[in-house]
Amino acid sequence: MLRLFRNNSPFTVIILFIFALLVKVQSLLHAEAPAPVAGHFLYNYILRGLNFIFQHGAFAFTMLAIVTLFVQALYLKSIATRHKLFPRYTYIPSFVFLLLTSVYPPFNTFNETLLLNWFLMGAVDIMFGFTQTTQPRKLIYNASFLLCMAALFQFTLLAFFLLLLVGMVMFRPFNIGEWSVAIMGYVTPLYFLTSILFLADRLYLYAQWPHVGFSLSSHVNSVFYIIITLAGIAILLTSGIYAMQKNVAMSNIYVRRDWIAISFYLIISMVVAFLTDHTIKSAWLITMPALSIIISHALLLEKNKRFSNFIFYFSLVFLVICLMVNK
Repeated sequence: MLRLFRNNSPFTVIILFIFALLVKVQSLLHAEAPAPVAGHFLYNYILRGLNFIFQHGAFAFTMLAIVTLFVQALYLKSIATRHKLFPRYTYIPSFVFLLLTSVYPPFNTFNETLLLNWFLMGAVDIMFGFTQTTQPRKLIYNASFLLCMAALFQFTLLAFFLLLLVGMVMFRPFNIGEWSVAIMGYVTPLYFLTSILFLADRLYLYAQWPHVGFSLSSHVNSVFYIIITLAGIAILLTSGIYAMQKNVAMSNIYVRRDWIAISFYLIISMVVAFLTDHTIKSAWLITMPALSIIISHALLLEKNKRFSNFIFYFSLVFLVICLMVNK
């Protein structure tokens, strides 16, 4: 069964979509319409526009969220393929992403973190191209711009500026001009947003922007679910790191640097998720792209197929238990 997702066939996309519908059908049956988030004025404006289109339809919003997660899963696979993060082309990163985003129901509702992942994944995708480009300043500006856009939606994402610094240090030789471009790219969204708010006489909205809290499991009533989820993800992550060490050892220096950046991506996203206000139920969704791509190594360990098959079936059992507990 693992071969279905290891293949690089276009038919695998259809299988993935069916898989996504099956594992997320519970969210569709108990669809929820998103609510405005206090202090997150950019997200609330987007939500107001979508409410005009969907007329507050819970099913429409949930279906949009599931389709968005599916497209993000394919984009994650595209990043891995174009930057040669794995020894072979495969849809395993997409499979793992869809699986992990199904273990917690709020991930499958339309939420702000869903939008933020687009900015972060796009920025990381661009950063991986820093080393092999004839237009480094263009890519640096674009990556900086996307990271700042994410931070404007959610204050705690300012921490991802550290990821930009990591990318500049690891992927580019020091050049004062390129660092100036990085700062300009990061400041540009802030400049334009400030100008728009000034013209609209709404600069007071900036006072609502700084929000820091502690995003723990306050929305989960079952202690058993918390234990199962933490244990399952810990096992999958440990197996992924174990397999990653074996796979990355055979890669070239550029791919190794990419994996170091992904490791920083995971660490920073975990810190950001923890420091996000508890009103954001989907805060930990921000960790899923980096987590998924690291865990994918465990399912692609060619020299030990018994190990990869075990992790595959373990992940399915883990998902079934989470879905049963959350009924």
